Amino acid sequence: MAMNPIRGGCLCGCVKFEVKPEFFAFKYCFCSRCRKRSGTVHAANLFTREENFRWIAGQDNVAQYTEPETGKIRNSFCGTCGSRLPRVTPRGAVIPAGSLDDDPGMQPQHCIYWDSRATWLPLPTDLPKLPEAAPAP
Repeated sequence: MAMNPIRGGCLCGCVKFEVKPEFFAFKYCFCSRCRKRSGTVHAANLFTREENFRWIAGQDNVAQYTEPETGKIRNSFCGTCGSRLPRVTPRGAVIPAGSLDDDPGMQPQHCIYWDSRATWLPLPTDLPKLPEAAPAP
């Protein structure tokens, strides 16, 4: 039975996408790069296969920034309002949970890079706290 796609987009409504709710992971990342990229205490990202994702509108307004330190980690965002948007590569799609219009149908599974969290952060959840990235599924 096919699942209905979940829609998402940016704050200004210029960019829209849909994704099949076939996520293999949902993680909170506390690394310093994700804090800077998101402007919050952590990133909340869902992970899925590339073929589960498609742009509906505004793909030409999706801007990207490649981090010079890594040369590979990209940040995708709306060129108008700056909202974080999915990062799609042949290896898969990383969907910022906050960009979804609907419930993704799963809860976060891990807090990754917990040891890199901001020192002022109180303990936020009862999720497992891993010192680095979670093992691949």
